[in-house]
Amino acid sequence: MLKESQKAPDFTLPDQNGEMHKLSDYKGQWVLLYFYPKDDTPGCTTEACALRDNFPAFKKLKAKVFGISTDSVASHQKFANKYELPFTLLADEDKKVVEKYDVWRVKNMYGRKYFGIARVSFLIYPDGKIAKIYEKVKPAVHAEEVLADIKLLSK
Repeated sequence: MLKESQKAPDFTLPDQNGEMHKLSDYKGQWVLLYFYPKDDTPGCTTEACALRDNFPAFKKLKAKVFGISTDSVASHQKFANKYELPFTLLADEDKKVVEKYDVWRVKNMYGRKYFGIARVSFLIYPDGKIAKIYEKVKPAVHAEEVLADIKLLSK
């Protein structure tokens, strides 16, 4: 289980265009890693569009935003294009990163148990340590919550 102030586990994943991104390459910047269950589903679309609408504020704070799910590069590309998402979506098809961040969990829907991605986000300080872990993400207001935390923690 990851904890705040611990070093964020490094990883390398492809984005929606097939380009590789390594977390440690973004040292020196704030990074939001938001894990979400599935492209183009209601909650995930709400969260992505709220981040999109607040993206200029993230850019102003020099914060990188990465959405991570186990969907394919092609699925991410379609999702990003459909909603004009200006940030990076990372494809973790082999589930290595979702397991490393402990967001691949048993879920329960209508009494049926299955494994899936928990909607959890990690705000990472420019030094590479975890600033905040958001366990109970509310898709519609998450972007504003993270922006407020970046401003508060930057002081």
